[in-house]
Amino acid sequence: MASLLVAMIGIVIACCPFPAAAETLRLNDTLCHAVTPLQQADAPLPALRFSCRGSSTGYQQASLWLRADLKRLPVDRGDVVLMLHQSRFDRLVVSFSYADGTVQRQQVSSGAYGSHWRAGGQIAFEAPVRDAPLVAVTARFDGLASENLLHLRLVTRGEAGAQSAALAAAIGAALMLLLVAILYNLSLAAAVRRQFLAWHGAWAACMLLWGLIWSQLDLLAVPAMAGTLSSQTCTFLACLAITLATASVVTSLGRDVLPARARIATLALGGAVALFGIPLALVRSAAIDALAGVAGILILTDLATVAACLAWAWRRGSAEARDFSAAWALPMATLALIQLVDIDGAFWGAGSKLVILVAAAWQTLWLSIAATRRFAQLRIERDRARADEARASELARRDPLTGLRNRRGFIETIGPLVDHERSAGAPVALLLIDIDQFKSVNDAHGHEAGDKVLITIAERLQRWEGPMCAAARLGGEEFALMIAGIEGFALARFAESVCREIGACDHRDAIGERQVTASIGVAETRAQGDFQALYRLADEALYAAKQGGRNRVVVRRFSLAPPAPSEARAAQL
Repeated sequence: MASLLVAMIGIVIACCPFPAAAETLRLNDTLCHAVTPLQQADAPLPALRFSCRGSSTGYQQASLWLRADLKRLPVDRGDVVLMLHQSRFDRLVVSFSYADGTVQRQQVSSGAYGSHWRAGGQIAFEAPVRDAPLVAVTARFDGLASENLLHLRLVTRGEAGAQSAALAAAIGAALMLLLVAILYNLSLAAAVRRQFLAWHGAWAACMLLWGLIWSQLDLLAVPAMAGTLSSQTCTFLACLAITLATASVVTSLGRDVLPARARIATLALGGAVALFGIPLALVRSAAIDALAGVAGILILTDLATVAACLAWAWRRGSAEARDFSAAWALPMATLALIQLVDIDGAFWGAGSKLVILVAAAWQTLWLSIAATRRFAQLRIERDRARADEARASELARRDPLTGLRNRRGFIETIGPLVDHERSAGAPVALLLIDIDQFKSVNDAHGHEAGDKVLITIAERLQRWEGPMCAAARLGGEEFALMIAGIEGFALARFAESVCREIGACDHRDAIGERQVTASIGVAETRAQGDFQALYRLADEALYAAKQGGRNRVVVRRFSLAPPAPSEARAAQL
């Protein structure tokens, strides 16, 4: 997130206005106009009759001429650069007229801007420096879609360079944020499987592509995109971005907080914006202005509907609506603003397009932070739930009185131990431990004292627990130890030490000086038998220990492996 913040600060710094004396050229104010057939040559400028009032008509299939008389404008006529926002035209010729009658022409056309394009969707024409002062600048547009799409400014060379550099920095930072947003949101969508993050990643990708084409940075790789094709593509991408943003907002709200009808209606309205973007992108006739007005109304309606959905979800207690409303507020307000207020001449000619790009960068920064915080909270809650589940599962496998494993937990614990040792051919042994005459303890001193005795014995048995030994209380006064890796004499010595340790336990706080002993039945094997078979043999040994006088150990060994062939023949003989 640190890199995102740095990039956002870079955008803000780059967009801060600095002193500039640009002169904006406006129709019927500083610009006069004329319309001629397309066959008209570029040369006879003096013969053209320009009108400085009213609007031009019929120029979509003809040539529109716009002329600025510099003698009436407060500009340095020795240092002039004409900057204009790219628009839908087939060819543009800029003529610089000097006091000595000389006319210098520069030309671009769709698909061929040469070195005249600048970052920020602009085209620059520098007036050649001559001894004679510059008196007029004339721009001829062939096949222009609408004069309302034109934004022309006169600046100095220094201002043009500084502004282009600032716009390039701001646009580059915004595009970097959008690229990071694409990677972040799509990877997060794949990780947490949330649909709205995929929609948001698609929106960021659409805005990144739009920003590359509008800013003309794509011309570095595809110069043929210059002009009308770029403008038409940007129009459609702008409408598609609104559709994807609508889907991202709606799908981020749970179905339990947003009514199905509102969800469907909002998504349908967003889809209508993308569909309307197709004819709006393709049209080259005078109807483009009317279609743009309809698109503005449709976009405002969509924004109002999305805002209503967020407000509804917020009131219903949706955490997503609270987290993401701030993220969507700025781009939604920006889109609404540019539909109501014309700011295309601001921000060094980049106008509303730069504002949209910066708002999109802010939105993706905020939403990425909000989504990260939201899913971090969900992850914490999930981890807590898993920890609680693990604790509950562990408690279900523990004896509540002694804290040792119960029968279920004991069997689950020794399973991997027994399997590992048997696969290695190592011995395993089960010790069944029964407290001698424990009923008399309860009868003489009460069940509470008996519980204390069991707890003391459990604490002593727990000392032997480790990687190779597990202890459990199987029920009542019966305990068990499973030990691996020892057999024969060593196992018998171990069992005897367990028996002595139990007999040495201090129970004076519970039953006075009375000694408590235990009988232990031991079953050992190297065979591939199950726990129940081992338990039955240990139980038989325990019964023998009790029958033999208690407070003693009896060991039984068995093998489930079939006898060797030689042994089988000897048995038959």
